[in-house]
Amino acid sequence: MDAADILLLCGDLTDTGSPEEGRGLARELAALKIPMVGVLGNHDYECDRLDELKQALQEGGIRILDGDADEILGIGFAGVKGFAGGFGRGALGPWGEPAIKAFVQEALNEALKFEKALAKLRTSRKVALLHYAPISATVEGEPPEIYPYLGSSRLEEPLTRYPVDVVFHGHAHHGAPEGQTRDGVPVYNVSMALLQRSRPNEPPFRVVELPL
Repeated sequence: MDAADILLLCGDLTDTGSPEEGRGLARELAALKIPMVGVLGNHDYECDRLDELKQALQEGGIRILDGDADEILGIGFAGVKGFAGGFGRGALGPWGEPAIKAFVQEALNEALKFEKALAKLRTSRKVALLHYAPISATVEGEPPEIYPYLGSSRLEEPLTRYPVDVVFHGHAHHGAPEGQTRDGVPVYNVSMALLQRSRPNEPPFRVVELPL
């Protein structure tokens, strides 16, 4: 990790979301002497102990963003887990049963949190962190039937109003390594499973350099 100044983590930091797993990750990363910032993923919600998990991670030096913004080494970071719902014309709409409306509302709530976080950034260089994908290009390679569960184009909309230099997400284990928003912003899928499969002879992380 000598090649990096900041470590970004794009969710699924644990398997079942237990604080014990969070403390285990923090111990594994304790040797790193660089700032660490990340978002939670769907796995991290499984046992519904979010406050304890966040505390365990943050006590281990991992700053967790959930609709928040932070500045590290002059770079602004905005992050949120995001949610599912599909892309473009295939996105689920809030019509019909209350359960469908609640599902769509959750996607809208996450997009709104994301927008509020992006709006707080005041640095010249800006980075967005998500767990769910904001574009369909980086989930290509997954079975088309599960695209709606891998992300939502509602997460791309805030990026058109508050541009960033680069976007990172996870979750799509069999997706594509990179794509672009409609405005040409690079989006990297940094799911560890994908990195291990697509770059078998390299460490499972991606290094991206931002000129300052």
